[in-house]
Amino acid sequence: MTDASLWPELPYGKWAETCTTLQLWTQIVGKTRLALTPWINHSWHVTLHVTARGLGTPLIAAGGRDFEIEFDFVEHKLWLRLSDGRSAALALRPMSVAKFHAAFLAKLHELGIEAHIDGAPNELPEATPFARDDVHRAYDSAFATRFWHVLLRAHAVFSYFRTAFLGKVSPVHFFWGSFDLAVTRFSGRGAPLHPGGVPHLPDAVVREAYSHEVSSAGFWPGGGAITYPAFYSYAYPAPDGFASAKVQPAEALFSKELGEFILPYDAVRLSDNPEATLLAFLQSTYDAAADLGRWDRAALECAPGALGKPRIVS
Repeated sequence: MTDASLWPELPYGKWAETCTTLQLWTQIVGKTRLALTPWINHSWHVTLHVTARGLGTPLIAAGGRDFEIEFDFVEHKLWLRLSDGRSAALALRPMSVAKFHAAFLAKLHELGIEAHIDGAPNELPEATPFARDDVHRAYDSAFATRFWHVLLRAHAVFSYFRTAFLGKVSPVHFFWGSFDLAVTRFSGRGAPLHPGGVPHLPDAVVREAYSHEVSSAGFWPGGGAITYPAFYSYAYPAPDGFASAKVQPAEALFSKELGEFILPYDAVRLSDNPEATLLAFLQSTYDAAADLGRWDRAALECAPGALGKPRIVS
């Protein structure tokens, strides 16, 4: 049997309000990184990374100060740590987005860090400015921890999957706009101009993100068209026949509404081997994108990485 603590239950309906509040909080932190970090292709400069205690930024340099920010889902604190040894913490507890926004900016100011962030959410149907959002205030610490535990396991499988690709491939990273953990492979070819239209996100950002042909996979906890946690995989542009491709496992399905393959998290969690089940989904959906899209697979792929063994080059 699978250890339930490693792949815990995460029923979206039981923590939806916490999930939305946490997404808005991560957007405030993510926009701080956005404001202080030079642009990197496909918005890779804005993402958060899974850590041994939660979700955090990489090191940020600003005005001669170097610092990082971390959502700690063990002690349930938001940490701000500077390279000079100073730190500050904000307790994660039920509070409005407006109160979190004000308290976070105050902590930054106390540490001598000034960041002028965009004050409205992205990629959400409603875009109430953070400073005026007194509606979203839920925080269930137990479910925040469960969510992080799922991210830990997904991160491990995504990271292993990433090792089998020689071409351009993204880090395994967390996008606070769409609130998902993702890894993306690139064919090396450019892509048609994206039509844009993502809620409350400039078309220029979307078009730069999808400037090149991709096969992308990830995990999100639910919301919108999907009311349960799920893994996903899509191709841009989607090659002919992609939607009808045969993928694994049997529980995977293609969502016409989303334009991507979906694998319910519970199908992974309850399987005899969750890691193998998830890896089969990642590989089979990538196979469909690469074969139907006529990627140069011989040049782009390699054997999966092994511990302590360099890749053999002949």
